[in-house]
Amino acid sequence: MPTDRKHGGRRRADAERNIEAIVAAALAEFCRNPGVSMTDIARAAGVGRVTLYGHFPSREDLLDAVMARAIEDARATLGAVPTDGLPARDALAALIRSAWQVLDRHRRLHAAAVQIIGPDRLREHHEQPLLLVEDLLDRGRRDGTVRADLPPHWLATTVYSMLHAAALEVDAGRLTSAGAADVLEATLLPAISPVRQRDGGGRGPGDTA
Repeated sequence: MPTDRKHGGRRRADAERNIEAIVAAALAEFCRNPGVSMTDIARAAGVGRVTLYGHFPSREDLLDAVMARAIEDARATLGAVPTDGLPARDALAALIRSAWQVLDRHRRLHAAAVQIIGPDRLREHHEQPLLLVEDLLDRGRRDGTVRADLPPHWLATTVYSMLHAAALEVDAGRLTSAGAADVLEATLLPAISPVRQRDGGGRGPGDTA
């Protein structure tokens, strides 16, 4: 029995190392080429196809695990954004810029995910990071810097959708990666700002002098 336990522990450790190597290699390869083959991923991970398929029977299974890893990394990055002590609007601006940097690194991975696991599953992966956005929106509603006439979940969805729209525009060559953060901030901050009352001749959102 001790020998069996030792061998079983070694097999589990080997399996864990293989899984880690496969997911890390797949993340890098999908970020370079959304159409990368399972064979190329196995080669990059230093494992055989049998080992790869033994852990991830399909491309969908593998990409789901890769997205989970990418989102875990994104949550760590976004969680490190210094938002404490800032007005919610300013904190959200910092979060939007950081989120774009993360998404820009993973643009090709997200393109593959939309095709392979679908937009609904992709959105599920983003639910936890979006809670950071919703928390800031809730804070902004309380301090008066975020509009209170729309639900925070809808505003968070708007942030999510615009980030991914920016990625599509960069891929299409209609927006530069370097300029996307400025465009996102200029688009999203007015969208989440409180609506001005149009009384006494006051101007509302979109009015010009």
